[in-house]
Amino acid sequence: MKNVVDPFTVEVIRHALTAAAEEMSFVVMRSARSPLLREAGDLSSALTDHKGDLIAQGRDIPIHLGVLSFTVKKFLEHVPPERLRPGDVWFLNLPEVGGNHLPDVKAIRPIFLEERLFAFAVSLAHWGDIGGAWAGSYFAAATECWQEGVRIPPLRLFTAQGPDREKLDFLLANLRGPAEREGDILAQMAATRTAEARLHRLGQEHGAATIRAALDRLDDLSEAQMREAIADLPDGTYYGEDFLDDDGPDGQPVGIRVRIDIAGDRARFDFSSTDDAVAGPLNTTPFVAIAAVYYAIKAVAGPDIQPNGGCYRPLEIVTRPGSILEPGFDKPVVGGNHETSQRAVDAIMKALEPAVPERLTAGGSTTAGLLIFGGRRRDGTMGTFYETHGGGEGARIDRDGVPVVRVHLTSTMNTPAEIVEAEYMIGVEEQRLRRGSGGIGRHRGGDGMIRTYHVLADGMTLTTMFERRVVPPYGLQGGAAGAPFRVTLHRGDTRRELRGKENLPLRLGDRVVMETSGGGGYGRP
Repeated sequence: MKNVVDPFTVEVIRHALTAAAEEMSFVVMRSARSPLLREAGDLSSALTDHKGDLIAQGRDIPIHLGVLSFTVKKFLEHVPPERLRPGDVWFLNLPEVGGNHLPDVKAIRPIFLEERLFAFAVSLAHWGDIGGAWAGSYFAAATECWQEGVRIPPLRLFTAQGPDREKLDFLLANLRGPAEREGDILAQMAATRTAEARLHRLGQEHGAATIRAALDRLDDLSEAQMREAIADLPDGTYYGEDFLDDDGPDGQPVGIRVRIDIAGDRARFDFSSTDDAVAGPLNTTPFVAIAAVYYAIKAVAGPDIQPNGGCYRPLEIVTRPGSILEPGFDKPVVGGNHETSQRAVDAIMKALEPAVPERLTAGGSTTAGLLIFGGRRRDGTMGTFYETHGGGEGARIDRDGVPVVRVHLTSTMNTPAEIVEAEYMIGVEEQRLRRGSGGIGRHRGGDGMIRTYHVLADGMTLTTMFERRVVPPYGLQGGAAGAPFRVTLHRGDTRRELRGKENLPLRLGDRVVMETSGGGGYGRP
């Protein structure tokens, strides 16, 4: 007989699980060693059931959270449940094992209740370096995955007896900034241990059977809510496309195309017409494409629906083998994680414009706007400064766009100038709004920003990885596009505009000026 749980207990358990996932993220930010985690918050946390289905997540980064819906399922294909023990913490980053790109490393802890495997705690953290051909592990000229860093299959780094120093030392020996990486690894481990403690307490209060029944109920509720939300969209077939700047053959744009079929309470997203895989690092995985769909449909149709395994049952997502969204395991993917994924979201938003324009924003700064500085830190150790840059939000039917925010799939924070200058051989000379960069319309797009970095030491390097330099953020319903991204290197009396994907050495006295894109306007002026 199926265990029936009263709705009050279901809500208590739901909030307890969500709180546990959010606490995991707080633990990483408060104990990690790298500024990328403790200041910018480039991390996410989730809980799954024993099969790997999502049961709770933190208020973190959408592209991470969508991928974490698959990580444990793929992990269990490589590590069967009978190999798992209390106290284990496994690490992995393989894109093909429910992943995205190599720097996003997942820590997975099995959680046992009443001596049976019940759940998994998953902590995802972006490591500032994962090895590879260039400091920061973003190699613009990469043509294969092995140039991007160390590939970690499921690897048990901790047991109930503590860290496995042999494996840990082997891994750290292949990374830049090993002390910083070890601190981040320990922070991820601690986060999963916190979630385990919270679930043990929840199990003592309610019992495993009651929690399991509550999870089944929550899955069914979320499925019903998502079906109702989809049914509220007009039935029909919709087409949308968006473009990567210049990553195709001979520097041509690369098209991300989607066909959306909405019929009753189900929706199908077919990316089969998307362009082929590219030679460089803008490819991505089917899991990232699915994460883009999950984000877009929740944002447009059901933002308040509890995210879990049931929420996504009414959705079907199709990608084509050989395309940039399903390129094969050997292709480089580091930039596709946050650039190509955003093009998929924008293609979906454009497709839905004829159906629900009143629910959409115009195109925004949908790129990481990434700069990575490598070299000696203030304390003499080697390190990397990884910084994403927000730009203008697109306008909506009822308001202007917000200036200088992260749009859609990214929600990291900026690293304060004081932290940058205290830890790296870099000065932040200015940070201000890029006035007038938002596109005009009945409502205007939000402005981007300008941030200038002054290089204070020889021997440093720079990596750029950003989009919206050639194809600017689009307007909706007759609004104008926003100003495109621009990064300029000032060296003495010379200036050079940098490409969107580039690795280059820097010199003492160089200045790097980042000008982020404005959002698109909404409606005719």
